Amino acid sequence: MPRPITLFTGQWADLPLAELAPLARQMGFDGLELACWGDHFDVQRALNEDGYAQSVRDLLAEHNLGVYAIGNHLVGQAVCDPIDERHKAILPAHVWGDGDVEGVRQRAAQELMDTARAARKLGVDVVTGFTGSSVWHSLYAFPPTDQAYWQRGFDDFARRFIPILDVFEEVGVNFALEVHPTEIAFDTASAERALEAVGQHPRFGFNYDPSHLAYQGVNYVGFLRRFPERIFHVHIKDVWWNHGSGEVGVFGGHTTFGDARRYWDFRSVGRGDVDFGAIMVALHDLRYSGPLSIEWEDARMDRVFGATESAAYTRKLDFPASDVVFDAAFAKADAEQA
Repeated sequence: MPRPITLFTGQWADLPLAELAPLARQMGFDGLELACWGDHFDVQRALNEDGYAQSVRDLLAEHNLGVYAIGNHLVGQAVCDPIDERHKAILPAHVWGDGDVEGVRQRAAQELMDTARAARKLGVDVVTGFTGSSVWHSLYAFPPTDQAYWQRGFDDFARRFIPILDVFEEVGVNFALEVHPTEIAFDTASAERALEAVGQHPRFGFNYDPSHLAYQGVNYVGFLRRFPERIFHVHIKDVWWNHGSGEVGVFGGHTTFGDARRYWDFRSVGRGDVDFGAIMVALHDLRYSGPLSIEWEDARMDRVFGATESAAYTRKLDFPASDVVFDAAFAKADAEQA
């Protein structure tokens, strides 16, 4: 059975859900991965307002759309991060509060626990998101950074996230970290270390997004095969790399997306360098049956055109799995001749 093709709504939060839902159906999507910002899904309303979660489902159903996951990346980022003025711009007011750094982290952790509870009320079993990291700023090891320093970052992550994951366990929802620069896990090695830090917690896994791995030089298909039981959700997002002027490296050179000097930039699905054919083969091998959620980002392209094209491209890519062994017919023919 084909996997549902969904749209992550985070980059469309300027549109009310009532406007985005019919547009998403028009663009060819089967459902949405609802962002917990804009008016797309409100965690506290879901917990405290009778009928809210069902009203969201009813709105989507009017347009023949399902919902398979919700994403709370912005709040998750604040759980482990050093907090500064950039976080105020992305956090709900009740999470930011008075801006006290440790208070923000603790309120973000509570909001992420509430997100698990809200997901259960909505009837979905995956929350995608970020973790932040207290040691990302030390990515490059100068001043000289030893393993004990980095380990303190993973210990901090474990101390803050195990109680969150225990709530996810209580309500039967998975937390899918989008492995991504600035998070505690940003490549295969750090993903392994993050899993170890939380004691292989059954509710901690990954929202697989090849784009964030590819431009770093990480084997993004190998990542799938390394964590077959931990792929809780899949983002389809493309990127190209090694196309810039040679003036900007992989760290971005403090340039903005769409700058022609960049070494890498996100592209509409099918227009970058990611080998989605190899990814689909690996997903079949893993027997992943969840949604393929398009996170559309391309600074150079109209988003409605791009998302429509991306949905069609992804649907064509998602070939049905075989239920027969293709060369079994040869053996049958040989047996009949014998």
